[in-house]
Amino acid sequence: MILFPNAKINIGLYITSKRPDGYHNLETLFYPVEWSDVLEIVPAKGTETTLTVTGNTVECPPEKNLVIKAYRALNEAIPLPPVDIYLHKTIPDGAGLGGGSADAAFTLKGLNDLFGLELTDDRLAEIAAGIGADCPFFIYNRPMLARGIGNEFTPCEVDLTGKTIAIVKPGESVSTREAYSGVVPAAPEYDLHPALLENITMWKEKISNDFERSIFPAHPSIGSVKEKLYELGAEYASMSGSGAAVYGIFSNGSADRLSEILPKIFPDCATFTGEM
Repeated sequence: MILFPNAKINIGLYITSKRPDGYHNLETLFYPVEWSDVLEIVPAKGTETTLTVTGNTVECPPEKNLVIKAYRALNEAIPLPPVDIYLHKTIPDGAGLGGGSADAAFTLKGLNDLFGLELTDDRLAEIAAGIGADCPFFIYNRPMLARGIGNEFTPCEVDLTGKTIAIVKPGESVSTREAYSGVVPAAPEYDLHPALLENITMWKEKISNDFERSIFPAHPSIGSVKEKLYELGAEYASMSGSGAAVYGIFSNGSADRLSEILPKIFPDCATFTGEM
């Protein structure tokens, strides 16, 4: 069984308050995009479950990979036969694109289909929540408003079908610790949901990512990507999550032009262009 775990972007990201447990409450929109890894799950040749990772370097041993954590989480709920899992990484790590969470969620969905478990999406999402806060999003894989610590999801009717997205991941990354150390929780100036329903030409004035305020001054090369995407004609551009990937949303018919020029403009960056 072969699956293609896809990335997400954050449209708007507000850190609204500090929680007693040390985490932060936030508000954001998760929107799926087509930048994808490749995941294959097959019955094991041996007696143990294995994971083989190719493509982008992943800085963790297989036993700590979220894919293996997903297998173990489902195996605790319903005992499973061993499998061999092959993961080809294309989505960059340390990007704010949710690649690891997507891999975990798609592992759950793949195992559910492979073994005919007939678990509902809601049940899979419950299991996914124990792996990571944003993992349940990738079970549903449709635009969702996220609140709480990013684990409370509400479907959102934002539709960018036909738009072109360009994503640029600079060579440097931003740790979660660094990102949160620079934010001061506060209520956003504009309520996110109504702002999202306005024309995209209004988003630049009303929708922002709180992490940019501290990350861009500390990492000018990341901020410069956003500026360049606007120069190229983006209708809206933003950093995704806590970085370091930056995306631009462009009008219909921009994909061919952008896929040709982005690697030239950002030769030392990972880039992706696709239709939304």
